[in-house]
Amino acid sequence: MINYQLESKVAMVTGGASGIGLACAELLAFSGADIAIWDLHDDALEAAKQRIQKHGVKCITQKVDVSDQQSVIKAMADTIKQLGHLDIAVNNAGIGGPFEKSGDYKAEDWLNVININFNGVFYCQQEAIKAMRTNGSGSIINMASILGQVAFEGAPAYVSAKHGVVGMTKAAAIEHAADGIRINSVGPGFIHTPLVDQVMDDATLNAIAQKHAMKRLGTPEEVAHLVAWLASDASSFVTASYYPVDGGYLAY
Repeated sequence: MINYQLESKVAMVTGGASGIGLACAELLAFSGADIAIWDLHDDALEAAKQRIQKHGVKCITQKVDVSDQQSVIKAMADTIKQLGHLDIAVNNAGIGGPFEKSGDYKAEDWLNVININFNGVFYCQQEAIKAMRTNGSGSIINMASILGQVAFEGAPAYVSAKHGVVGMTKAAAIEHAADGIRINSVGPGFIHTPLVDQVMDDATLNAIAQKHAMKRLGTPEEVAHLVAWLASDASSFVTASYYPVDGGYLAY
């Protein structure tokens, strides 16, 4: 691992109990940040907490439904109460939704994906901004996707939400640069996570890998290094930007 020198910092990671979120939380902790992990799954939260604490930092967990604004508001208040302040927010929680074409997509499925992947990012970003204003500084990293730039057949809600996250990030970054808050989005390509591996068989994964210039899927740790750089002072002049980490997928 690389140490991004985040001692005395406090980071919050949504969807932080598995996949990309857990990789981000672990790398931020390795770099010295105290960690608040927000997730919905109790067993995974406890396992993630034990893993993070091995790095010698404080780690708290919050059971949070990011699509519920009141749940987010409460979790942020509890995080500030227990850890003192907030310097880094990684808004990573998301779902894939069913594979279905736009003409057949059920309204309830559409709303579920949008509420978690788009509205949830907005709620978490808003509460992070409020907390960071008191510091006069902070870094927010919103997890978008390569599908925040291009489309993918059978995922209209996911594609729409991720496009929205990219635009939301740019708007908020411009609005809050004067508050000392940097806001960027990250666009992973197809990454080996529980979300991807559970919904695609090996043949599909192999076919998708060929669409990346590097002919493979990425790892959560590779995404986490970009996130940690954006969280660190090394990226102090970086805001309102979208950063793919996609093995060359978008180059085609």
